Amino acid sequence: MIATPGDYAWFSYERFPELAEAYCFTYVRGLTPGQLVVRLGGRPEDFTPMTFDELVGTRYGNGYDTAFLGAATIGDWVFMVEPNGGLGADEEIITSLSAGTRLVSHFRDVEGVEYFYWSEDGEIRFCFIADEGYSEEVPEEVVEIMRRIDAGHGHLPPGDGPAFLLAEHLTGVTLTPELLEGSTYLCGVIPEPIIPEPR
Repeated sequence: MIATPGDYAWFSYERFPELAEAYCFTYVRGLTPGQLVVRLGGRPEDFTPMTFDELVGTRYGNGYDTAFLGAATIGDWVFMVEPNGGLGADEEIITSLSAGTRLVSHFRDVEGVEYFYWSEDGEIRFCFIADEGYSEEVPEEVVEIMRRIDAGHGHLPPGDGPAFLLAEHLTGVTLTPELLEGSTYLCGVIPEPIIPEPR
């Protein structure tokens, strides 16, 4: 069965009011949650395992610190959740995090501005920012799915479904509400994210 943007209609304000309004989801292949934290300049021993509800509750009870994150293992990927955060939409951070691997992220802020990134081994392969359109020519790997998503209009339609669909295509991970809510996350704050030198 071929997925469509409508398959992600479950990610709504009604079901996830504290997350759907402003969030960043980042997938990095081959890392553990602890390794992700280290790459961001944090110390895993300062982070705490939490449920999804604890992650969201702590984030909004923590003085709105925008570097609070939760990271969980999903298959071969580490999945980073940032309620109202944006580390996964910072180009310096995501290109560094993708060193030697693949990174996919999508972000929306409280004003509805949406970003999507695919970075491969320190290089951004594909980027979409709000109404600005694509960063450059669409790579062959996503041409067909982009045709299905935008029907040749040159921009993603509004809403999160297309970003989820692109992330699924590039990671092989089908995010479901059960997976989002049922995972255990390594959670904490990265006060000053470090951009390590490429290896």
